[in-house]
Amino acid sequence: MTTTVQRQAPLAARFWTYQRERFPLAGFAPLITAFTFSSAAYSRLLRGEGGFIPWPRFIAGVFTALVFFFALRVLDEHKDREVDRRYRPELPVPRGLVTLGELRAIGGVALAAAVVLNAAILPALLVPMALVAAWAALMTREFFVRDWLRVHPTAYLLTHMAIMPLIDTYTTGLDWLETERHPPSGLVLFLTVTFLNGMLVEIGRKLRAPGAEREGVDSYTRAWGLRVAPVAWLALLAAAAATAVLALRRVGAGAIELAIVGGAFAWGGWSALRFLRAPDVAAQGAIERASQQWMFATYLALGTVPFVLRLLVR
Repeated sequence: MTTTVQRQAPLAARFWTYQRERFPLAGFAPLITAFTFSSAAYSRLLRGEGGFIPWPRFIAGVFTALVFFFALRVLDEHKDREVDRRYRPELPVPRGLVTLGELRAIGGVALAAAVVLNAAILPALLVPMALVAAWAALMTREFFVRDWLRVHPTAYLLTHMAIMPLIDTYTTGLDWLETERHPPSGLVLFLTVTFLNGMLVEIGRKLRAPGAEREGVDSYTRAWGLRVAPVAWLALLAAAAATAVLALRRVGAGAIELAIVGGAFAWGGWSALRFLRAPDVAAQGAIERASQQWMFATYLALGTVPFVLRLLVR
């Protein structure tokens, strides 16, 4: 009865329910805003430029980044539709709340708006947008080796998370593409942090306590083992922390930024050790939250804090 009523509701109401369940804007919007600000600010710091990018361009950048991540969610709904139908019928698409066609329409309109907006504000931004779109299309096709990727989770992780530095090329390009043809020296460190952060979040949300594993639903604990998976997450966290410190040194960041990174690293390390000691549902949730908090902390430390401190000093 509830599903029937939901299907009869207007698309706007049904989509609002969908986003709460599958793409919660209340959580994504602040994180993506911080990510976009830090990306542009870090590029600005690398280039030694004063002030910030024009605010209309920043707003367009936040909207575009949000569209990127929403488009990835829509593509995932298509890619996983058979698995969801068989093993996760409670999700919005298999239970009939919204259709794939409706999601394509919403995503298409949002993407078209982003293209028009970027073409009007800074046409050079269409180049990294095209790169993101091309890689996302390959991801949807599973790089034409779907069966092989499905039995090689490490390759799956690496190929799919490669889109993160491509998105970051766009968000940092909100700054440097205005005047330069090539990214500023040192930006590769920031892009590497983004790549590692993407893998941390992806693994962190797919570490499962033994009783929480579900038939037909992929997890890294199932693929790599209950011990290896959290150890791999911890190793990635260490690599991300080391790279973040190197990136901080490139912009002359100080004790405050290092303390933010150090505190997030300590929290993440504790969460991983907790899962290793007792891999229950509570520990599973803790490591997933630590992944998200680490991402927020690194972008805060790499771009936002040093940029704001520089403005205050001046």
